[in-house]
Amino acid sequence: MKSNSIKFKLIFESNSQYKCYTFLTFAFPVKYSRVKGANIHTILENPCQKVLQSMIREACKMEEQGIKAITTSCGFNSIFQRELADSVNIPVFTSSLMQIPFVRNMLRKRQAVGVITAKKSALSEQHLENAGVNKQMPIQIQGMEACSEWNKIFSSPDEDIDISMVENDIISRACSMMELSDIGAFVLECTDLPPFSNAVRKATGRPVFDFVTLTNFVYQGIRNC
Repeated sequence: MKSNSIKFKLIFESNSQYKCYTFLTFAFPVKYSRVKGANIHTILENPCQKVLQSMIREACKMEEQGIKAITTSCGFNSIFQRELADSVNIPVFTSSLMQIPFVRNMLRKRQAVGVITAKKSALSEQHLENAGVNKQMPIQIQGMEACSEWNKIFSSPDEDIDISMVENDIISRACSMMELSDIGAFVLECTDLPPFSNAVRKATGRPVFDFVTLTNFVYQGIRNC
């Protein structure tokens, strides 16, 4: 495989051990780079312009090294989608939320896209708008912030978590969304959620799109460039 098919990931300075991506996640080379100062506070809670500038500098550096596409380790980085995309001449896809318009167009008019996010209260209209989602698109959003076991990923990353409890909480949210709306498919915002995608598919019978499906899709588009 050509070295210029490598993808580049801008990741949090303090990264969770439970992240879905490892060197075995993808069938192509991936280069990782930690961005100093990037964490739950400077990305999810209070998007920081200094961190954005650090991401831009790192992205430009990696483009010079022959990286062919850039992504990030948090779906909330959609807040920086336009700035990052405008800073380089290679594809940038900051968030799995960018799949929502694509998924929505595959569904019947009356069906909604179910979105499961790490923190619903932090997911703003700007995050969605920067990902290409407009107010006319029918979406239903559920957050994981009320799940104590899930929150350990962020609050106590060195502690063990009960994966089965997290899986049950995610499935519960997906099923409750289907009781409230005609959900045609799900999009998982958080990059910690893909390990549970298959469980949601089996429990709901609906397609599930996540960070991994998006990354593989982009790779197929750039693999022979």
